[in-house]
Amino acid sequence: MQQLIKKLSFYHVSIKTLTLMGFGLVAFPLVFAFLYSANQVNSLSQQGTTAIFNVAELVENNRKLSQTLTRLERFASQFVVLKEQELLTQYVEEKQELINLLSQEFSRYSDEQFPLLIEQFTNKVNEIDSLIQSTAADSLSLDTVQSLFKQLAQVNQQLSLHTNEVINQRANAMEASANHVKRTMLFSLLIIPITLLIAGVFIVLITLPLKVLLGKIKLLEQGNFQQSITVDGSIEIEEIADALETMRSRLHALELQKSSFIRHISHELKTPLAAIREGTELIYDKSVGPLNNDQQEITHIIRTSVNRLQRLIEDLLDFNIVLDSTSLQDAEVINLTTEIERALTLRVLDIKRKQLIVNMDVGKISLQCNSKQLSVILDNLLSNAIKFSPDKGAITIKAWVEQHALYLTITDQGTGIASSLHSKIFDAFYQGPAKHNSQIKSSGLGLTIVKELLMRLNGSISIESNTTSPSFTTFTIKLPRAKVMSLNSIPTSEKT
Repeated sequence: MQQLIKKLSFYHVSIKTLTLMGFGLVAFPLVFAFLYSANQVNSLSQQGTTAIFNVAELVENNRKLSQTLTRLERFASQFVVLKEQELLTQYVEEKQELINLLSQEFSRYSDEQFPLLIEQFTNKVNEIDSLIQSTAADSLSLDTVQSLFKQLAQVNQQLSLHTNEVINQRANAMEASANHVKRTMLFSLLIIPITLLIAGVFIVLITLPLKVLLGKIKLLEQGNFQQSITVDGSIEIEEIADALETMRSRLHALELQKSSFIRHISHELKTPLAAIREGTELIYDKSVGPLNNDQQEITHIIRTSVNRLQRLIEDLLDFNIVLDSTSLQDAEVINLTTEIERALTLRVLDIKRKQLIVNMDVGKISLQCNSKQLSVILDNLLSNAIKFSPDKGAITIKAWVEQHALYLTITDQGTGIASSLHSKIFDAFYQGPAKHNSQIKSSGLGLTIVKELLMRLNGSISIESNTTSPSFTTFTIKLPRAKVMSLNSIPTSEKT
């Protein structure tokens, strides 16, 4: 596909030109179809809204008309029988409401039959009214009144039937309009496959070189500065590739300088620091004579600061591993159990000082990884677990393989980490609240180094913690290219 695209005459034009060409060829038919369909839908919507309101009004007016007619008949019948003036007054009010309803509501509809039916209805109402209010009303019988109202009910029924016909006509008109819009929109859909084909061609023209460029950028993100960057594509893509190649060369040179500087300054600092630490230990242990309380306190502060400085230098050396991209190429098959035991050996004094129990549930697992980087990851996670573990607590290490990926968890029984801090603890130089009696001071780089190294190894790290009883913190790392070794399993539980 890429070779075919390279042969196109406009492959090396600018992204701006490609975008404008693709947008124009895709947008014009779609915009036309959209505007036409929108106009049809808008007309249908307006027609539907009007029809719904009209239908609702017709139904409501029919209901009012029937109710008013019923009340009118009741008051007229009662007046004929009882001859009370109050019933006559109520009859007159209902008659006026009926006339107003006919003249104001039904006369608004543009229909040939409505005026005729309204006229018949009005004439019949007036006929009844003239009999009831005439001087001969005393001799008017109830049967006569009911007979007249039956005739009026027949006219009302004709009006209701015609109203239903009008509603059906509106519904049929709406259905016809909807079918017309449906056919129009279905016809417009024929444009979509053409536009999709055009869009697909231009998307490939623009995104294919970008994907190649993204792969080169990911190599830079992982710290691989050895591979040169060359990408064929549009003018802008080639310019970006050239700029990235220049940046890669400079970053590589700067990285080598940084690594060399950190190694040099760290080793230069460690030599006088060792002498200071040795002298401080002699003074602190009163090997050169007794100390008073103030001198003892000052010596303790110096001793603590020297230990902290030594730890900071060690973290800087570990961080130098993160900056050193050359070590990324040194992948080898590693026995996970051996690496964990080596990391525990380095921390055995800290473990014994706090009387911690280390439980291991690790099978015979191997993975292809950089041994030096993995040891730094394990050391920092174990150091963190030891630091926050209570005295006589337990640290649990578990490992298993799923779909050729290693899952390793390290759990301590510390006070836990609040969920609001889960994203902050991986920031450089961030230090969470430490135990007041902790003998292990940190520089705030440990978890940052772990995260950076795991990212370079295509791995990841997550945290689960509980601050309530029972409190705990579990770090889970995931690394690719792991498998269970076909050897005898090691013991599933070891205690240190």
